[in-house]
Amino acid sequence: MKYVVMLGDGMADYPIKELNDRTPLEVAKKDTIDFIAKNGVCGMVKTVPNGMKPGSDVANLSAMGYNPVSCYTGRSPLEAVSIGIDMKDDDVAFRCNLVTLSDEEDIRDRTMVDYSAGEISTEEAAELIKAVNEALSTDELEFFSGISYRHCLIWHGGKTDLNLTPPHDISDRKVTNYLPENKLIFSLMEKSRDILKDHPINKKRIEKGLNPANSIWLWGEGTKPAIGNFEKMTGLKGAVISAVDLIKGIGICAGMEVIEVLGATGNVDTNFKGKGEAALSALKNGNDFVYIHVEAPDECGHRGEIENKIKSIELIDSEIVKPVMEGLKNMGEDFKIMVLPDHPTPISLKTHVSDPIPFAIYDSRNNKSSDIKAYSEKEISKSDLMFDEGYKLMSYFIG
Repeated sequence: MKYVVMLGDGMADYPIKELNDRTPLEVAKKDTIDFIAKNGVCGMVKTVPNGMKPGSDVANLSAMGYNPVSCYTGRSPLEAVSIGIDMKDDDVAFRCNLVTLSDEEDIRDRTMVDYSAGEISTEEAAELIKAVNEALSTDELEFFSGISYRHCLIWHGGKTDLNLTPPHDISDRKVTNYLPENKLIFSLMEKSRDILKDHPINKKRIEKGLNPANSIWLWGEGTKPAIGNFEKMTGLKGAVISAVDLIKGIGICAGMEVIEVLGATGNVDTNFKGKGEAALSALKNGNDFVYIHVEAPDECGHRGEIENKIKSIELIDSEIVKPVMEGLKNMGEDFKIMVLPDHPTPISLKTHVSDPIPFAIYDSRNNKSSDIKAYSEKEISKSDLMFDEGYKLMSYFIG
């Protein structure tokens, strides 16, 4: 028996005026995912426990079968693990975004123009983080480069519970009310502007009409991860496919194989087809379970890109779900496949919310017709099946 989870990050949404009060899931052409909903078991699941922030960290832990209430230690430690940082017990990791802030002299007056500095390339970003580390590192502080705009700060013997705000939550807003109260973290963010604003990388980006990465933004602090082994928990040998350090970090901590896919970017230009091919290869070569994560719908939600969010859902369907299902049938394997987002990322809000999300499970041994007409928020909310504790869904799926 083979098991596949297809998670479209932030795929769920609210009705959008420009789509005649429909959601991207309702508008997108997704025949295979709709087939799964029509011929499987559907329901709603709350992946974000009450009192926790609706981040992809918490929500993906739930979707993988881990209870965030007992195992979550912060987002950044998971990303730190992914990029090869060996955290000590007293280390605190922070996500360090390269962002574009407006040009006011006082940081308190600036606006969050772009939480990703125009999806800056990994090569450009590495040079900028190197400059930041050379200027700001101490015996207590170290900066590490990651992918695109996503990087890491390690504060040896640092503090947690700093109530820091993710930059994608404040797109187009003044940062005045979201700046850190901690004096050290505030000073690092403030000083970064003088290091970055006139850096040759940013001068070239401005000449090309691109957003400069003119500041760092620190958030998502946490201590060394405490996630149990997935195979011991489920009895299944598993693999993770994602372009995002966070998801790779969860996979590493869970003892799963982390599969790199050439051209996987975390955006709508990602290598959808390559992810599907990698999933089939993993299932043919000894893995019982594959968790396919696609970041693109979430990024489109944060940017308010309606058409690209629809496009990303359609590509998940045609380039991943359809060929994976066909490949499993050709292998002659019994299989189960589950489709779901981790959380909604509504276009209207450009950030995450904690609302329950729809899931659909297809079992190749039990092709049955349901009353569900398509995979969408509205349609699947009609189901009586509801998981208030999201981590329990995985046990139900594996069943």
